[in-house]
Amino acid sequence: MLGLLTWSFNLLNHKMFPIAKSPLYYFNSFLQQVGEVGLLFFQTFKNLFKKPWEKRIFIQQLEEIGVRSLPVVSLTAAFGGLVFGLQTYLGFHRYIGPGSETYGGPIISLGLSKELIPILVGLMVSGRVGSAMAAEIGTMKITEQIDALFSLGADPTRYLVVPRTLASLVMLPCLTIYGDIIGMAAGFFYNVYIMGVNRVLYIRNTLLYMELWDIMSGLIKSAVFGVIIALIGCWQGLRTEGGAEGVGRATTRTVVIASILILIVNFFLSKALPADI
Repeated sequence: MLGLLTWSFNLLNHKMFPIAKSPLYYFNSFLQQVGEVGLLFFQTFKNLFKKPWEKRIFIQQLEEIGVRSLPVVSLTAAFGGLVFGLQTYLGFHRYIGPGSETYGGPIISLGLSKELIPILVGLMVSGRVGSAMAAEIGTMKITEQIDALFSLGADPTRYLVVPRTLASLVMLPCLTIYGDIIGMAAGFFYNVYIMGVNRVLYIRNTLLYMELWDIMSGLIKSAVFGVIIALIGCWQGLRTEGGAEGVGRATTRTVVIASILILIVNFFLSKALPADI
């Protein structure tokens, strides 16, 4: 009886007052996870150049990542452009004076194409597609379908990770171009048709100060974001354990980790990429 009471007390005490883990444990865990992602990236890159390619899965992922993300990208880019156009108009009108609002066109186009649209598209796709990748692969993991692939001699990285990574690499820049068009059109609509800014001067200033590199730098960022989303989603799916609860944790971690990485990597890419060429 005394042993049972002692065991119960220790169990209750452990649940109410969990033992704190040392910082070294978290540091080692961080290094282990970085190593897992790095190894997955290396294996994915190596399998990109090996045949046969999973063309059917690749085409399915193009549709899933690209076509089915158009509605959410359209809404995000449209209202992002409207808000950015609103704030740009207010800034020029308040601090520079009436008539200067025509110079808001290049500011809107530059901000949307280089920063806002790539980030918004990346965050939306990470929430919609990254979580779906983690859930799908995680379900395959807990139902032992991935073990079946191993037993059949198939490489899960080539079969599952490579098509999703390649599709994300291709479709994220396409979605970003689409978002750029929608966002710039929304900013133009607000300034010209709602606030009455001169249309000819607005377009002329935009074409005068806007450069092709401004759009290309945003596309480079979005391609990197696509690789991040696919790798994090597949990585979390492949390490899923614990049944349905584990799948839920994997999807949550995918969205959080991918979103944070997108914001961090965006800063360093903005610093590394030249302002113009």
